[in-house]
Amino acid sequence: MKRTIAVAVLAGATLFSGGPVCADVVKLVSSLPQTGSSAQQSQSTINGIQMAIDEVGGKVAGFDVVLEPMDDASPERGAWDPALEAANADKAIRDLDVVAYIGTLNSGSAKISMPKLNAAGLAMVSPANTWPGLTKPGVGEANEPAVYRPSGKVTFFRVMPADDLQGKVAAEWAKELGARKVFLLHDKELYGKGIATIFQKTAEGIGLPVAGFEGIDPRASNYRAIVTKIRQTGADLVFYGGTVQSNAGQLVKDLRTGGLKTCKFMVPDACFERSFIEAAGPQNVNNDTYITFGGVPPAQLTGKGKAFYEAYKAKYGNEPEGYAVYGYEAAKVVLTAVERAGSKDRAAIIEQIAAVRDFDGALGKWSFDENGDTSLTTMSGNTVENGEFKYVKLLGQGK
Repeated sequence: MKRTIAVAVLAGATLFSGGPVCADVVKLVSSLPQTGSSAQQSQSTINGIQMAIDEVGGKVAGFDVVLEPMDDASPERGAWDPALEAANADKAIRDLDVVAYIGTLNSGSAKISMPKLNAAGLAMVSPANTWPGLTKPGVGEANEPAVYRPSGKVTFFRVMPADDLQGKVAAEWAKELGARKVFLLHDKELYGKGIATIFQKTAEGIGLPVAGFEGIDPRASNYRAIVTKIRQTGADLVFYGGTVQSNAGQLVKDLRTGGLKTCKFMVPDACFERSFIEAAGPQNVNNDTYITFGGVPPAQLTGKGKAFYEAYKAKYGNEPEGYAVYGYEAAKVVLTAVERAGSKDRAAIIEQIAAVRDFDGALGKWSFDENGDTSLTTMSGNTVENGEFKYVKLLGQGK
């Protein structure tokens, strides 16, 4: 009998509830924002997942591999929606053919699905979530990460380094760039405020004065008032803990039109997508804009990573976005776990994912630790030149 593994990154499809859709089907589900400004980033990540499937000829352990995408963003929000993310997780759990969940893009979204998936014993492998509290005890909220593990077991894994590393190297890079006084802004969300807080603590520890630390309304029409306040402090670098969806583009526009034309502007990896440049306008981010990223840009990958980069361009006819290779790596991990488990048993697949050691992939050779975190620590610094991202250097431990 023909057996099918459907690697389903479900895009709003209605799943059968109460039992398997097909006794011979195994599905892998992901949830990414395909509506709003992150659509291009998400599609690139989905492309990476598809490439992992194509590389094995669409077959693993005698099963056929199929991919379907799921959207966790709503038109009303133009970004991830808590209700949709919860619904996606519930659908995946009810479909007993689903063996793993690839997602999410946003850490706040992950908080919604993680406890649901954990209680159901369904593996979650993230290509993008970076908030430390999702996995690391003692660095986030008091109840983290236990609140995401109602079963008491680790079922969430991520192939991207966490923000406790990124926030630290961002502050160190700011000082290295010559910043004498920084003003920190954030979007009041888990990811944005979290990374800004880590930046603040690091800056204070290395003698980099912090002129201000404030949350902003990510839906405001303009930020002229806060720009005036920043100008009065004499800060020469602004760090924004936020995303393209939380108005990073409008913020840098207002900085430039508000008289801070040469003030450096730094953002984290959530802005390392083409839509940030488009939202801000190339003239507002060319030079003096800096972006940190977990790992290196796709064009800087070596070995198997370089092979992925070249194959992606040949297949899709464009440059992969930053998270494409992480979607690819996450899918490779899951497909390998299914191969080793030799079944659709969720617990067996979690066991195989947790056992990943010295995985030789597109990101290099790496392992998962006891918390489900990658052993990778390489971070990169990037800028914008002529309306395009430009790699600058390795940061932190990767120097």
